[in-house]
Amino acid sequence: MEQFEYTLETFIEGFGWLAPLLFVLLHLLRPLLFLPVILVCVIGGLVFGFWEGALLSFIGLSLMSLVSYLLVNKFPKFRKKMSELKNRMFSDRKISVGQVMILRIMPFVHFHLLSLYLMEMTKTRKEYMYYSMLGLIAPAIIYTAFGEAITEFPWYVSLTLFLVLALVYVVIGKMNQVRLNVGLTNPKKRT
Repeated sequence: MEQFEYTLETFIEGFGWLAPLLFVLLHLLRPLLFLPVILVCVIGGLVFGFWEGALLSFIGLSLMSLVSYLLVNKFPKFRKKMSELKNRMFSDRKISVGQVMILRIMPFVHFHLLSLYLMEMTKTRKEYMYYSMLGLIAPAIIYTAFGEAITEFPWYVSLTLFLVLALVYVVIGKMNQVRLNVGLTNPKKRT
């Protein structure tokens, strides 16, 4: 893995002023290359530094969200595959926008699956992109700044971080359920 990161870093740096554009393009090609989001963001931090790497990762992930939206809405087979994956992973579970944002931080949750959840929760492409981009700020910053450190943590520290994120996910889910229950029992409180 280290050799791959070094080779990719050297490859990107070799493009000089085109390197940022290539890096954003790498985010768009990432699913085809089977690269995890965290790896690409870590490379961005190594090659461009924290601020530029986080900004470029945010741009690349935002463009990938837009591509996801377009793919799902233009190709019914792609939407069907994503819906099948959603049903396998989460059954008919309803999650909130806040939970999607927390799941975006978790490195092993499928990016396009979360995009599908956001598409189903929003009415327009503008609203989808708003929530999607809002949910991409944290992963772009966290992965760029701490991605390398997270991958080097001992297994028990990584497990603890995962459990903390899972706990936050559950708490947000409970809060969302309480909000929905209050709205159902008292229609006047619905907004």
